This record gives sequence, structure tokens and C-alpha cells, in this order.
Amino acid sequence: MSSTTPLRTLCDLFYFSVDTFRKPDHLRVKKDGVWREISSDAYRQAVEELSMALRGLGIEPGDRVAILSENRPEWAYADLATLCAAAADVPVYPTLTAEQLLYILKDSGTKVLFVSNEEQARKALSVRAQAPDLRHVILMDATPLPDTLAFADVLARGRESLARDPKAVQERAASVGPHDLATIIYTSGTTGEPKGVMLSHDNIVSNVNASDEVIPDLSGPDSVLSFLPLCHIFERMAGHCLMLKHGVSISYAESIDKVPANLMEVKPTVMLAVPRLFDKIYARVHEGVASAPPLRRKIFGWAMGVGRRALSYRLSRTSPGGLLGLKLALADKLVFSKIRARTGGRLRIVVSGGAPLSPEIGTFFAAIGLPIQEGYGLTETSPVIAANRPKAIRVGTVGRPLPGVEVRIADDGEILTRGRHVMKGYFGKPEATADAIDKDGWFHTGDVGVLSADGYLSITDRKKDIIVTSGGKNLAPQPIENHIKTHPMVAEIVVIGDKRHFPTALVVPRFETLEKWAQENGLPTGNREELVTSPKVVAEYERVIKDMTPHLAPFEKIKKIALLSREFSLEAGELTPKLNVKRRVIEQRYKEIIDRLYQGESAA
Repeated sequence: MSSTTPLRTLCDLFYFSVDTFRKPDHLRVKKDGVWREISSDAYRQAVEELSMALRGLGIEPGDRVAILSENRPEWAYADLATLCAAAADVPVYPTLTAEQLLYILKDSGTKVLFVSNEEQARKALSVRAQAPDLRHVILMDATPLPDTLAFADVLARGRESLARDPKAVQERAASVGPHDLATIIYTSGTTGEPKGVMLSHDNIVSNVNASDEVIPDLSGPDSVLSFLPLCHIFERMAGHCLMLKHGVSISYAESIDKVPANLMEVKPTVMLAVPRLFDKIYARVHEGVASAPPLRRKIFGWAMGVGRRALSYRLSRTSPGGLLGLKLALADKLVFSKIRARTGGRLRIVVSGGAPLSPEIGTFFAAIGLPIQEGYGLTETSPVIAANRPKAIRVGTVGRPLPGVEVRIADDGEILTRGRHVMKGYFGKPEATADAIDKDGWFHTGDVGVLSADGYLSITDRKKDIIVTSGGKNLAPQPIENHIKTHPMVAEIVVIGDKRHFPTALVVPRFETLEKWAQENGLPTGNREELVTSPKVVAEYERVIKDMTPHLAPFEKIKKIALLSREFSLEAGELTPKLNVKRRVIEQRYKEIIDRLYQGESAA
């Protein structure tokens, strides 16, 4: 397929990529402590063999194939092999329980399930008998397990079939149309049963093409570290499909915990991340500065002052001249280059999505020479609706709508969008689809925001998360939380107050910083339960929050807090796979603590 041929489907995108770039390192994965390269030819071969094997296992056009796996090359093979067989895939988060997996398998009518390892295989096998359509479970790892097919054996079957008909996969892939179903992605279902978002080839390809304006200069020499879940549409579209289109080498992180080390090893030029990662980098930098000698602290403060004065240049990717230019070069050498080195030292494109980025965090990274292009979207919109462009970043906004994407604000402040990026609907749920997409084709996002006169979109909060106090005042918790989390003593905060007289908050301390503070103030640090209930510690956090929120209106001010003794986690079901806090889960799990905060409450 030539570069002038329109890319109508994800199958077209794949063949264009492997045929055009012919790279020795199209994909990279770390095995036995060594990064190993997978060439474009090997990539193509694996996908075609697997696609033929799926057909041999009875997969017909329009069937569903599920993928229960962490990010790895086999995830990409399974995805593209399914699409090239004219079927649709169903990505499943590895963190889901067996019961949640069963719901998805049954609802989608999945016929073949790929699983990454023995743990995921046992989860699948425990519910297999209850999934009437499921015929085969394919285990990616080499571990032999009864009632599963080995990935290597499946590839071998496909290899034999492909040898007899070498053009079969390409011919089937060419039969796929732009409006055919490509994937069903299930929502988290925190406020009801999960809904399967149906995205067509055209939904995703149109978003890939529109994203070229956001990242206009991607090319073969670039590299990216893939660590956000491929099960989520942000990484799927941007970290997988967009990178395919431009031949960017994709390295798969070993795990989310290994991202800092993998960044240093891979030294990527492109990074796609969520605000939680930037929050952690920001906190570690400031923790290091706080414990540094006075001279280093003074140099850091001076450098940050220079970076902020040069902010407009950083955001437009230009360089100041004169004295400011000289000072910025010195600040870069003494301070900023060392911070950037923690991400590998070669980043030139940094994109954030999945949740709102605190303006303080955005300003900090721009000042040190890593301006973040914040974007916005949802699973139902393939996903990107709006994004900041490289030389026109406006901190505190998610940029302007992508080409071909319409956005308007409803009378109640809800963000509506229309265009090729909007999903086909919810699988098997016509009523839910009609609730989400009105008769004029506008998708109702559930987010509240504003559009500036020159087209920049700002997100206020999730519509369902807006707190309405008992006095009828509307309070948006996310901006308050994001601001307070920039303090080095705060890891996480959830503002509470719906139908209450006043706001309160659950606070997760950043324990490394708190324990240092406790030692300096003569408090024992061996027991976190005791530490977070210490009156002296609680008083310090009350002071921190008060000092950080003088700008809030009286009805927005947090009146009481409770400190929690552990961080929220994926394993406990308190975070989404994108690492966002599940507000409703937290409110239910800590109901007793919240109720105590409101004992004897009176209007403030």
C-alpha cells in the first residue's frame, strides 16, 4: 500500500506501516533483562500467522475475540490479527475480577479469548463453563496449562495455513470496510453494569488522522514507551495506532512500577501519560529539593523563577534572546536538564490525557522545558475531542477541537460533540445509546466545560461529580483536589459534600514526606494508623489545606478532614485502569469515616 493510498481501516494502517518502514525495531520488549527488537517483517509475519489461525479456529467476519493481557507484543498481534480476520476485538483489563470478565465474555458473545499468563488463564478457566459462546482460550506465555491452547502452537497452525495461501490474510483484510465494527470497549461500570462501546474502523482511523495536527512531526526515528493500558482507547489510538501510522518504535514497559527505570533504558522521544505520573514526578522533585542543602535549594528556586519568566517561549517552543536567554541556558544546565534526564533525556513530545492536569503541574513541566500537550476525550469518542497543539499550548485548557470534530456547550454547561469520532453506540443497548447521542448526532459527554472566544476548551468537572450542598451551592471538586495535590505532603484527596452543609475531605498523605516531617517534630513513625490520627498531624494537614485554598468561596472551603493510612489502589478497586480515583467507591468504602466528619453538622 503506497503512502498516497487513503488509510480507510486499521488493517490498511497496519499493512502501510510494516510495508513502508521496514524497521529492525518496529517493536521492543524486555525479556530476561535484555531489550529485544522485533522487526517490521517479523511483526507482519506474526499477525498474518495468527490471523490465519483464528480463521482455522472458526472465527468468521463479525465475530468477537477478547484480549485479557497487559501491554506486550502479543497484545498487538492479537488485536491486528483479529481485525485482519474481519472480526472485532474486546480488550479486557487484567485487573478485572473473574465475575467482571464473565459479564464481558457473555455480553459480547466472545468466541476466542487470549490471556497473557497463568494467573489470567486460571481466572478465565474458572468462568469458562458459564460463557456459552467461548470456544478457545489461548495462553500467550509458554506455561503449559490444561484446557488452553499455547500461543506458539496456534502460530504454528497459522503458519501452515498461510504457506498454502500466502495472500489470504491480505485479501480478507482488504474486504473490511471503514464502518465495520473494530472493537467493543467496556466502560468501568462504577455506576451500573458495564456498557460495551462500539467503535468502527473509521471512528479510530479518523481520530488517528486528526491527531496528526496535534503531533505533526512524528517519524520513524521516534520511539515511545507503552505503559498506559492498551485496553483503554487513549493508549490504543495514540500509543498503538498513531505510532503505527508514523513508524514510531514502540517499547513495552515491564509494568507500571518499572516505568521510571524503563524510561531511563529506552530514552523515548515521545511520552503519552496520565496526570498521576506527572504528579509523582513533580512530588519527587520537590521532595528532593526540600531535603537538599540550602545552596541547592536556592539554585532550584532561582532556576524555576527563570523558567516561569520564559514560560511563553517554552509553550511556543521558541527561545528567548538577550539576558533571559542566557539565564535560561544556565538554568537548563544546572537544574532542568537533570530533571529531564529522569525521563531518559530525549523527550520532545509529551501528551497528557485521561483526567484533568493541574495548571500548577502544567506550568512546572513547561518551565523545565517539557511542555505538556494536554488533551481531552472519552472512550465513546475514539477518544480525542480536543488537544493543545505543540506551539500553541494554553495551560489550564485541553486545547482546541481536532479537525472534523464539532464541540458546543449545552445550556447546563455540558460538553457536546459531533463527528466521525463518535461511537456507533453501546453494544446491545439501544436505549442507552439514544440517551447518549441525540437525534441531531450530538454525543453528550457528561463533562462540564467552557469554550473560550478563540476556541480553547476548559473542563470544569464531571457532571455527575458536581457537589450540590444542602444550601443549593454548586461545587466542582476536581480543580480543588488537583490544586491541593500539588503540595508535597498530599498524595491524594477526595472532596465530599453532596447534599451536606459544608465540604469535607479524605486525604491520603504522601507518606515519605509526612514521615520526615513527623521525625523532625518528635513523632513516632512506625505505625501509619497511629500517625494519621495524631492530633498534631491532623492539625498540620488542616493548616496545609487552609493555606492552599484562600481563593475559595466560603461555601467551597473544606471544613474538616480525615487522613487515611494507605494509598488508593487498583487492586482494592479504588482506582480506574487510568489511575483515576473512583469517587463513588471511595465514598461507600469510607462511609463510616465520612459520617463521623458530619456528626452534629450545622450550616457554615
